[in-house]
Amino acid sequence: MPPENLLAIDNGTQSVRALLFDPRGNLLGKQRVIIEPYYSTAPGLAEQRPGVFWEAVCAACQGLWQQPGLRPESVAAVSLTTQRSTVINVDAAGEPLRPAIVWLDQRRTEGLPPVSGLWGLAFWLAGASETVAYLQAEAEVNWLRTHQPEIWAKTHKYLLLSGYLTYQLTGRFADSIGCTVAYIPFDYKSHTWSKPWDWKWKAVPIDPALLPELVPIGQTIGPITPAAAAATGIPAGTPLIAAAADKACEVLGSGGLHPHIGCLGYGTTATINTTHRRYVEVIPLIPPYPAAVPGAYNLEIQIFRGYWMVSWFKQEFGFQEMLMAEKNGLAAEDLLEEMVESVPPGSQGLILQPYWTPGLRFPGPEARGAVIGFGDVHTRAHLYRAILEGVAYALREGAERTQRRSGVTITELRVAGGGSQSRAAVQLTADIFGLPISRPHIYEASGLGAAIDAAVGSGIHPDFDTAVGEMTHPGDTFEPNPQAHAVYDELYNDIYLKMYSRLHPLYKALSRRSES
Repeated sequence: MPPENLLAIDNGTQSVRALLFDPRGNLLGKQRVIIEPYYSTAPGLAEQRPGVFWEAVCAACQGLWQQPGLRPESVAAVSLTTQRSTVINVDAAGEPLRPAIVWLDQRRTEGLPPVSGLWGLAFWLAGASETVAYLQAEAEVNWLRTHQPEIWAKTHKYLLLSGYLTYQLTGRFADSIGCTVAYIPFDYKSHTWSKPWDWKWKAVPIDPALLPELVPIGQTIGPITPAAAAATGIPAGTPLIAAAADKACEVLGSGGLHPHIGCLGYGTTATINTTHRRYVEVIPLIPPYPAAVPGAYNLEIQIFRGYWMVSWFKQEFGFQEMLMAEKNGLAAEDLLEEMVESVPPGSQGLILQPYWTPGLRFPGPEARGAVIGFGDVHTRAHLYRAILEGVAYALREGAERTQRRSGVTITELRVAGGGSQSRAAVQLTADIFGLPISRPHIYEASGLGAAIDAAVGSGIHPDFDTAVGEMTHPGDTFEPNPQAHAVYDELYNDIYLKMYSRLHPLYKALSRRSES
């Protein structure tokens, strides 16, 4: 029998997973290897030894083959999906020259010369000069060129994590178009490196020769090399198919192939994505990212630190629940779930705006988090529910912005990511949106999306519509409660949507104070 199974390697922020799927989207086996997300040598820095990622990939694959009935010979194709925007400098032999800069890193390079000439004039007229300056300051390339010129001079290739792991697997300095999400001169509309005249080369100066070859989604990047086969157990010669970044693969694995389906990602950064064939900037100058299907775009709104706030709450206010959970052999999340359900919809007037870490232009770099409406009835349980409601309010606002810009109404919702395992969180989200929400049939939605890319690229399924129909299946569906939706609708329209404009002058004043 010819091989027909699909191996997806998913390198997330906290773990690396090797996932074996059959052509129907059933998860045959999984091996997870925990990794330290990053280490920090100074405040705001987030770095990691690149070998940590490759060693975890090898361990995860080798562990998979130790499971009963799972044979590497059954693998028809491999695909790779990784965290976005983690960058690695390598020499001509593919050896890292310094630690990887992880996407959570907060270093900035201030005082760079602004983009000048006609582009600079255009940005000034459009009121976008501050946005471009922000992008320049955030770009790791600019920091490396400024602060580590000796490393930059030795750099043969400047790779994303996906490109680094692709080199380890195939020996090629190549990467998938779908993985290209970073502060680099990439044309998000045409899905190629930017044209020579593009302003991005001025904002982020880099020799094009330092960038990898781009491979379209669903095409073969290269065969697994004998050296990679010895390290991972994947048979040499197995094709590595170009997939996409983890968020794009999560959208595909959730069944989000069409623009009327909104896909919520309840992870460290909470997101709402829709997949479109038309290029639309929901926020001007912030491009849609490559989708996990060729020629398509993911229109994405991000709420930074979205479901990180759940961890924050547990650490800062949930000590009692953690002690009780440990004493009774329960998960702390189960007790937190009870806290949510003990509070009525709307948290009795406690409203939270979840901008703990503001976005570039949504809502704006000066935004702060806020909680209003405290009264003597409110407890820790109210604050916890208000966090979950605040994230959902912000995502609904993002969905409405997406609908206005794209002209397509969102009629269905999918949800994936760690926060999607909370039934209370998903139910209140359905209530706030007033739409049914479905979870994928398996938790590993990003791995499943990568496997779909591998299935189409290897010819197991003829096209993406067929592959999505065969391999994705809605799991639990949460219907909105009409009474709860009425409560939320009033709070959302009458209070939440007005909070930012009313608090904006205070946010700006706080921003100026923190800079002084």
